[in-house]
Amino acid sequence: MDLRIGIVQSAKEVEVELADDIDRDSVIAEIEGSLGKAEGVLWFTDRRGRRVAVPVARVAYVEVGAPVSERRVGFGAP
Repeated sequence: MDLRIGIVQSAKEVEVELADDIDRDSVIAEIEGSLGKAEGVLWFTDRRGRRVAVPVARVAYVEVGAPVSERRVGFGAP
């Protein structure tokens, strides 16, 4: 599953590719819980085991992609 995080006052986005077996709803719940706090850090572990941290105060937006199993490519895609 792909995760894209926009940073305040930055033209770049942080892109994290999460493991395929991660629960999408739990990721969204964790993000919502962290963004509800005034301070703190969002931590994610990508599929290669690297840790990515983003200060909550600097997050402009978070885009959670579909799991790999739901992605469709080609003429059969809706």
